[in-house]
Amino acid sequence: MRLFSFTFSQNLISCFTFLLLSATTVQAQSNKELFDKANELYRINKYTEAIKIYEQIENNGAISSELYFNLGNAYYKINSVAPSIYNYEKALQLNPLNLDATTNLAFAKRMTLDHIEALPKTLFQKLEANYIQQLSFNQWAYAAVVCSFLTAVFFLLFYFSFSPSKKRIYFITSILSGIGLFIVLIFAFKGYRNNLSKIEAIIFEEKTSVKNAPTKYSEEIFELHEGTKVLVLDTVESWKKIKIDDGKTGWISKDELKEL
Repeated sequence: MRLFSFTFSQNLISCFTFLLLSATTVQAQSNKELFDKANELYRINKYTEAIKIYEQIENNGAISSELYFNLGNAYYKINSVAPSIYNYEKALQLNPLNLDATTNLAFAKRMTLDHIEALPKTLFQKLEANYIQQLSFNQWAYAAVVCSFLTAVFFLLFYFSFSPSKKRIYFITSILSGIGLFIVLIFAFKGYRNNLSKIEAIIFEEKTSVKNAPTKYSEEIFELHEGTKVLVLDTVESWKKIKIDDGKTGWISKDELKEL
């Protein structure tokens, strides 16, 4: 009796797993068909229709750098500043090496009205921008796995090799791989910390007043326009404290921006 019960349970689990995998496969095929359809609509200049399908794919959870890149392109074609910049930024969040998104983002930013002069960067900030931010956290994690694998392989080759010259080569390469692993782990940890603590957003309101306090009737200290990228520092009820590249801070309504 127990054996029958166990077999019956196994069959149920197997059926459930099969149905789940089948549903996942069908969903993936459906999203690919939608993606191809949206690309075709984009090709024949039906940008608004393409946007609706791209966003349907996003709602399905099938996000990718390519999806956001195409979505940014579609919004750019209809001169929608904030959504185009937002989606290019999302594409670069998932893949900082997406050079097409970097190039098109630069073009999209030319449509913005705010030209903010950034504060000079410290040496560490330059290091972070030029190296750490060139890969996403996941990409640094993959690099760490590769470095750890190489370190282990070269150490095993060193350990089991009988030739003194080969031992020296394998020993040096294992040490270098270990150093590379240590550096990559630091970069991955820093990228992870940035993902947790650094919240950026894009202004979506055509023109917004930045105030000195999180209240409707507080004093306006400066204005921002759609497409400007800001750093979110704090949240109080329906207000967000933001910081722009020149160091200025203030409060705006949370409905006037969209967090990346």
